[in-house]
Amino acid sequence: MHPKDFSWPFWPAVPLYPYGRRRTLRHEVVPDRVWTFDQLQGILYVVVPIRMTIAKLDAGGLLVYAPVAPTPECVKLVRELETKHGRVKYIILPTISGLEHKVFVGPFARKFPQAQVFVAPHQWSFPLNLPLSWLGFPPKRTHILPENSSKTPFADQFDYAMLGPIDLGRNGFGEVAFFYKRSGSLLVTDIVVSVPENPPAIVQLDPYPLLFHAKDSASDLREDNWANRRQGWQRICLFAFYFQPSKLSAINWSNVFSEAKTAPDRSLKAYFGLFPFQWQADWRRSFDALRGNGRLLVAPILQTLILNRAPRATLDWVNQIASWDFQRIIPCHFQKAIAVGPEQFRQAFSFLEKQPECSNYPLPQEDFQLLQEINAGLQKFGILPPAQDKV
Repeated sequence: MHPKDFSWPFWPAVPLYPYGRRRTLRHEVVPDRVWTFDQLQGILYVVVPIRMTIAKLDAGGLLVYAPVAPTPECVKLVRELETKHGRVKYIILPTISGLEHKVFVGPFARKFPQAQVFVAPHQWSFPLNLPLSWLGFPPKRTHILPENSSKTPFADQFDYAMLGPIDLGRNGFGEVAFFYKRSGSLLVTDIVVSVPENPPAIVQLDPYPLLFHAKDSASDLREDNWANRRQGWQRICLFAFYFQPSKLSAINWSNVFSEAKTAPDRSLKAYFGLFPFQWQADWRRSFDALRGNGRLLVAPILQTLILNRAPRATLDWVNQIASWDFQRIIPCHFQKAIAVGPEQFRQAFSFLEKQPECSNYPLPQEDFQLLQEINAGLQKFGILPPAQDKV
């Protein structure tokens, strides 16, 4: 394929790696019914998948959940499905606060001008709270998802439940989970994930970020092999979930600058040789606890900064979803399809309960230290409201 097929010219709006060159991988989750489209996003080479899900409608046509960047490659892969299953009819923005999801909806809708766009209510934007039309959403085709899912044109095949908005001070957090009844699939955005032990395929298309984080020092030059890719991925996961996990030793910046002079690669791509990371020997224990043998997980940042602002409302939403008969969850990040049902979904939120009946949450509390400090600081300055008591 030509490099122009991966081009994403609007990357300055949300300047995340890999910037203006995004690959897309399509995967069939349920034969002739559900497909995922993975791209990549990150900062400082902490790269993770971002995912769009497309579902086939019974009467012909497609529903798109959480669009990704409509690069020529991505659009071509969608057109191939349209040829066989009918045109894109509905585009869903299921989050109110996820800028990395919101930024793609307008450009994606322009590529599919016959599609109706449905967005979660209570939308907002940062740093300025602009109308959706100013963000590229087609005004004549954009609708707010009604509270009652039976009032949508796809109600016979999809149910949904709205969380939020959870008050976060100036703005809020909200997400809409879709239940695709015909396939037994629950589509979610950020609320739950599962951490794969090995790097996903989309991350391996360009192994440089994996090898960068596999290093132990600035002078370390890692060979591109499976063991190093895997080590880099697992460290990336710890950064992505905790920002600064406990197994990362304190950094002496004078040593960082000194060691940069010995780095074999001092280019801009390698951040001029700067490598401000020093892992403790037992760092894999934190990763193993985070992964939990592939169990369902609510990200630590959601636990510490967001969902604890509304535990009762969150659990009510969780219980509504747990009443649906789904066999898999497809989130927008990390593992593409997780073979779990309502019971495992409900258990993932046990951290919101004073006395959980069943808990599979052995996350090391020491890894939460930075997030707890951020939480305390935001509360102190009135940026975040106080956390509420567990239910």
